[in-house]
Amino acid sequence: MSTHEHHSITVSDYNPNVSFIDDQAIWQAIEDASHPSRDQIQAILEKARQCEGLSIRETALLLQNQDKALDEALFAVAREIKNTIYGNRIVMFAPLYVSNHCANSCSYCGFNADNHELKRKTLKQDEIRQEVTILEEMGHKRILAVYGEHPRNNVQAIVESIQTMYSVKQGKGGEIRRINVNCAPMSVEDFKQLKTAAIGTYQCFQETYHQDTYSKVHLKGKKTDYLYRLYAMHRAMEAGIDDVGIGALFGLYDHRFELLAMLTHVQQLEKDCGVGPHTISFPRIEPAHGSALSEKPPYEVDDECFKRIVAITRLAVPYTGLIMSTRESAALRKELLELGVSQISAGSRTAPGGYQDSKLNQHDAEQFSLGDHRAMDEIIYELVTDSDAIPSFCTGCYRKGRTGDHFMGLAKQQFIGKFCQPNALITFREYLNDYASDKTREAGNALIERELAKMSPSRERNVRVCLKKTDAGERDIYL
Repeated sequence: MSTHEHHSITVSDYNPNVSFIDDQAIWQAIEDASHPSRDQIQAILEKARQCEGLSIRETALLLQNQDKALDEALFAVAREIKNTIYGNRIVMFAPLYVSNHCANSCSYCGFNADNHELKRKTLKQDEIRQEVTILEEMGHKRILAVYGEHPRNNVQAIVESIQTMYSVKQGKGGEIRRINVNCAPMSVEDFKQLKTAAIGTYQCFQETYHQDTYSKVHLKGKKTDYLYRLYAMHRAMEAGIDDVGIGALFGLYDHRFELLAMLTHVQQLEKDCGVGPHTISFPRIEPAHGSALSEKPPYEVDDECFKRIVAITRLAVPYTGLIMSTRESAALRKELLELGVSQISAGSRTAPGGYQDSKLNQHDAEQFSLGDHRAMDEIIYELVTDSDAIPSFCTGCYRKGRTGDHFMGLAKQQFIGKFCQPNALITFREYLNDYASDKTREAGNALIERELAKMSPSRERNVRVCLKKTDAGERDIYL
């Protein structure tokens, strides 16, 4: 298992019985920003270039811009900010669904407890090993472990499954180096136990920040408690988990409200915990077997609106990783990569055991329908050839203790590129040598040479030394 150092986080007093999401204030911000002028939008875009984020008011103005030409300017600034902070790296990961047993009834989800047609499964330890072996053979180094919210998926079971995932090692340097976790909110004591498993980011989505809508779509189970879920990240950070990931499920309520509420969540975490979320995710409701609501979302977000949401978020929280899953189509994911997305899943399956048995990938066992069905190598080839992007398998910051406020501090000084760009190239070479098809290897090595040519002579020399060691068989080299 990887060893790493987490920085302690001081969480100030907070009242978990009072929501920090003020519906009236958010709607007032939307109303006050309902008719933005061209000059206002241009001034906000210019401010955003400083990579210092945006206020709720400024975000509300951008959300309601009607000038298509200014949308193009928005997209250009989003690309500029993403390149300034993250470069052309794209972090790769895969979800591993451990269990689809769930005690909640969420009207938009295929896992909901009242869906009696779903084939329920919780992987045994041997089945987890088999899934991880397949993911390692694809070349993955980073997993998002996903658990249905059910008593059988308690913290002890989750910790045991994570230990199993880390233990799987096989030829060609195959290993998982970072495991992020998506599971039910926990108490502070349980989060402390979860931390002992050397997890990366703890991820949990509020789904909708609008409390009335939340009550309507969460019909039974512990998930009906809006405030307990809202303060999950506070408890995780209080327990010492300093990288957390938030998100909203777009389509349940008005996207303007959801985005402003999510940014309010970011600001509250910064205020109370000293650091905001490590990642933000943007799931849209996709058709799920057994969910009528998912077939016709009440507040459907079309592709153009979705692109604006992602771009505006990149401006509003420039240093936060933005995640896009395989819910979305290959074509749209390519566009979103240019608008601020910095992490993507590849070769995903959303049913427990889905990597071992393709029959399980049908709608009778999965959480939602996938939009991007391409194999891992195909996705990487297209990233390199179509987007000139570096697929990164780096987990160096995690092992070096560059997490939480330490990571954000470095990111805000734009030092992350000094670590991340070289590490991306080194770990990409690992993938090319160990797992890539011939055409992907050729295209990838050409990209590495182009990137080396952009570096200072001293940095290029250092990276070439690491690449040479990688070519000689060394693995897991990082700065």
